[in-house]
Amino acid sequence: MARHPEAGPPGGKLADNVMQFARALRAAGMRVGPGDTLDALRAVEAVGVANRADLRAALSAVLLRRHQDLALFDEAFHIFWKDPDLLGRMMGLLLPRLTTPGEDPAGSQRLRDALGAQQPPPPADRDRPTPEQRLNVDLDWSDRERLGTLDFDKMSADDFRQTQRLIDALVLPPLTVRTRRHAPHPHGRRVDLRASLKAGLRFGGDVIPLRRTAPEPRPPTVVALCDISGSMDRYARVFLRLMHGLANREPHFHGFVFGTRLTNVTRPLRDRDPDQAMDAAAAAMPDWAGGTRIGDCLTAFNRHWSRRVLGQGALVLLMTDGLDQAGAEGLARPMARLHRSCRRLVWLNPLLRWDGFQPRAAGVRAMLPHVDDFRPSHSLDSLAELVRAVSDHAAGRSPRRLEAARAWRGRMPA
Repeated sequence: MARHPEAGPPGGKLADNVMQFARALRAAGMRVGPGDTLDALRAVEAVGVANRADLRAALSAVLLRRHQDLALFDEAFHIFWKDPDLLGRMMGLLLPRLTTPGEDPAGSQRLRDALGAQQPPPPADRDRPTPEQRLNVDLDWSDRERLGTLDFDKMSADDFRQTQRLIDALVLPPLTVRTRRHAPHPHGRRVDLRASLKAGLRFGGDVIPLRRTAPEPRPPTVVALCDISGSMDRYARVFLRLMHGLANREPHFHGFVFGTRLTNVTRPLRDRDPDQAMDAAAAAMPDWAGGTRIGDCLTAFNRHWSRRVLGQGALVLLMTDGLDQAGAEGLARPMARLHRSCRRLVWLNPLLRWDGFQPRAAGVRAMLPHVDDFRPSHSLDSLAELVRAVSDHAAGRSPRRLEAARAWRGRMPA
């Protein structure tokens, strides 16, 4: 491809800036790979840098894959290539990345973090870390260890923002469950007679090779029900962040929130940007930090959504403290139906952070007999244990009734 006369010499800084811009988009969550970066550089060479609109159109045509990333791309382009004398600096190929001291641009927090990331040190300093660098590493690991056991309700604003970033980086292993549907497999236990006879026709019926099948694994259905009442405010914010990760990793995920009414937030949580997803989900919750009517909300879920989303042996994650505004009236029956409709029901209760917790509340006594697992959900370590439990469930290593749930049911007062 012929180079544009305004694109500058090959050894200039333009290639580095295009690469840094693509890297910032990838850090912000857009799907940009090394091949896309090379295509972006060729596109800039083709259209030149004399017109800002042409530059944006060329980069968007190569780097923008999904319509939902359009707002993020426009904001990143405006911030990264922002300069009073854009033409003169681009012609000189000296345009740096955006480093505006004291400026707090509006928009995505994840984009600001990606654009404000520190540059790697020079090659001469990479081999020998300075004492300050070693100190930063030690503080980073100790800070993560402290956040792992710290209660969400006791975190400062900075701790809470760092916890949200750690939850975004939480890696969930691939989940699969075995089904009754069989698929061809060379070492399967079941012989497929129809496929074997069909294969034998190729040899005139003298030789019949055996064709075997095995259960076909598939991604499980994961359903999350989160209590957003006033007593669950801080814990619900963290759990919604975890639900956002599940919504973008699991193809069969459904998310609901409930306070005084039930709200389906699956579609808002599908957005790749956590900040935009949280804003869209919050706009759909008219009862945030209000009262709690667990029985009515579970009844509405069983009536309108149970048959749609709980097929194929779903895993249900129920996040609530069990403190019902209605005094647990009519709560046992919808809980029993929910338990019968899913493969496994996991109750996440932040009140388990207390060593002296006893199931004395009416709502807890009504719900506890109908759960398969009863877990705390007040810290990062407890959420990590939840991820491992979900993985064990998908691998088929989880019994229907767990001893932990039985032990808690044995503590209920008569």
